[in-house]
Amino acid sequence: MSIAFITGSTRGLGFATAQALAEAGHSVIISGRTEKATDEARAFLTSVTGVNVDAVTLDVTDEMSILSAAETIRTRYGVLDILVNNAGVVLERPDIPPTEYSSVDVFRATFETNVFGVIAVTNALTPLLRTSTAGRIVNVSSTMGSLSDQADPDSAYFSSLVHAYRTSKAALNSVTIGLSKQLADSTIVVTAVCPGFVQTELTPLNQDAPLTAGEAAGVILNAALLPAGSPSGTFVDAHGPVSW
Repeated sequence: MSIAFITGSTRGLGFATAQALAEAGHSVIISGRTEKATDEARAFLTSVTGVNVDAVTLDVTDEMSILSAAETIRTRYGVLDILVNNAGVVLERPDIPPTEYSSVDVFRATFETNVFGVIAVTNALTPLLRTSTAGRIVNVSSTMGSLSDQADPDSAYFSSLVHAYRTSKAALNSVTIGLSKQLADSTIVVTAVCPGFVQTELTPLNQDAPLTAGEAAGVILNAALLPAGSPSGTFVDAHGPVSW
């Protein structure tokens, strides 16, 4: 049985991932920015899965919050097997064409959560992941971060002008490769995943997405439970490898 920690997991895809891991028999620690949100999500997950789900308060853009969460996990468990970096934001409106390239402020705010938050959380929890015999880091990315896809006129997302979001996911993919190299001396496997177009509250358009959060959580679950010897530093979706 593994111990898994998921950022941004009080609702949506993170919540569905937590439920899937709990139902598979793993110990799950969820997180959110407020104690009220985490307590409510924890209570509901515990009731529907029959597993005593744990919870910590975490704001991935707040260094002290990250360090406090990491210390709480260390004190309670002493080890971490799975880290799912799920917390993410889209601050642009994909349904409203921009009149100019996204502002620097939008880029900064997007990167604070989607990139810098991932790096900070991963750095804080890597010592615990190193104590695992089969550590797994799953970075929730997007095909929209694929440079190949961004340049492909035949892509369904070619005309999507959420510049800060797409750039942040491209950066996250690069972080994934860098982490795989940095952790090559360990048993930790790092994977970037695209869950697909999911029905979440991330953007207004997602309400019409074809996938439920529960359906999309499968690709995260697979990456979190990869067997020993699996390659590190890959980018995959539900159908297999995604071009960088």
